Amino acid sequence: MKIIEAAIKDRDGIAELFNEYRMFYGKESNRRDAGLFIKERLENQDSMIFAVQQGEQFLGFVQLYPTFSSISMKRAWILNDLFVLEEARKQGVAQMLMNQAMQFCKETNASSLSLQTAPDNLSAQKLYEKNGFKREEEFYTYSLMCE
Repeated sequence: MKIIEAAIKDRDGIAELFNEYRMFYGKESNRRDAGLFIKERLENQDSMIFAVQQGEQFLGFVQLYPTFSSISMKRAWILNDLFVLEEARKQGVAQMLMNQAMQFCKETNASSLSLQTAPDNLSAQKLYEKNGFKREEEFYTYSLMCE
């Protein structure tokens, strides 16, 4: 297994994982739009995507979006997506992706790496907490759907 920084040539493999990720969260399969979405992120350099490959197969990916912290006056990263194929779980793929995300955060001199996960995604919570992430209890998070 190796970890790569995704490039446009990796679009199809990443898009397949991205489609599976969305279905994990209850969305309908939509390979075409998943491919377009990933293509746009890569071409526009809107996000940083790392993936784990074994041979030619993509096993998992993590996608980080940039933001900024006014308080620290530094860049920060949002770990927006992390997904590992079901058949590749319990093999260290998620930990490889977490290690890469945390290392990238340090390399870019970012102030923080933040994420959200579903309350019932206990395996993800365990992974995050094992890696030093703390559940936010100081601030409330609000959102507004603009669709």
